[in-house]
Formats: sequence, structure tokens, C-alpha cells
Amino acid sequence: MAEKRSTYLRLFLVFFRIGLFTFGGGFAMLPLIEKEIVDIHGWAKRDEILDIFALAQSVPGAIGVNTAVFIGLRLRGFLGAVAALLGVVTPSIAIILVIARLFSQFQANLYLTRAFSGVKGAVVGLIAAAAWRAGKSAVMDRFGLLVAVLAFLLSAFEVIPVVWVIILGGLSGILYYRRQGGVL
Repeated sequence: MAEKRSTYLRLFLVFFRIGLFTFGGGFAMLPLIEKEIVDIHGWAKRDEILDIFALAQSVPGAIGVNTAVFIGLRLRGFLGAVAALLGVVTPSIAIILVIARLFSQFQANLYLTRAFSGVKGAVVGLIAAAAWRAGKSAVMDRFGLLVAVLAFLLSAFEVIPVVWVIILGGLSGILYYRRQGGVL
């Protein structure tokens, strides 16, 4: 953990870099966000970032954008949320504007098509690594493992909407630990 101080500019720049170097959507951002926020800047602990990821997934919107907003809000209030939001979306907006302008030229480029095939595979690997790290930190017992497996199956096979998977996970945790004599 190199530093703890956050400024509006630093929040913007950290999330700008994350937005610039992430391909494949919001979930692909999670490993980069975790590394920047936990390991490099020390703005949150690993268990805290997992809570932020869970919260960001449970509200409407892209998880990467939601995560940036929650972290910015937590560190610097409303303006911190705005700085992080602008940082994470600015690269995408700029790149999309350029691609839209040049789309017809890119569409037929064989090298670019092949490059994106490789990028897609790399993104899957990054997401799997983030899931592995999250699982090691978040699954503490057999009950947690059972909830994780059921959540995976319910969402992988699209049995119910993701928001219901999260709600059911939370409710099952409350009920299970209440029965185990936990405080609630």
C-alpha cells in the first residue's frame, strides 16, 4: 500500500487509467480497480472492496461505473464520485467517438478482428482471476461455498435475474447465521 491520500484529480486519473486500459465491459474492470484501490493506493481493504463490488452489482447500471462512483463518494464525497465517474467514462466516450467515425475502415481489418479475439480471451481470464481472489476472501465456510455455487448456477443458467440472486444470497445469510446463533 503506497499511499492513503485521495484528491479529486488523483481519483479522476486513477479511474481514467482503469477506463482506458480495460476492455470487455464492467466486470473486466474489477481486477484493475481492486489492484489500484487496495494494493497501490491503499484506499480500501480487500474485504471492503468486495463489499463495494457487491453493492455496485446490486444497483442498476454498469458495475465498473457504479464501483467508481461508490469509491469516489466514500473517499471524497459527492465531488469525488463525480471525479471518479468522469475518469472512468471519459476514455470510453473518446474511443467510441473515434471508432464510430472510422467504423467502416475498421470493420474489414483482419488483423484488428483477430486482435479482438485475443483481447476477449484475456478479458475472460482477468474476470476469472478476480472471481478466484474474491472467492478466497469472501467464502469463509461451507455455507458461503454453497451460496457461491448456487449463485453461480442461478446466474450462469439465467434461472432468475441477477438482482434476485443477490437478494436471495443476502436473505439466506441472515437466516442461516440467525439460526447459528449469530447476532441480528
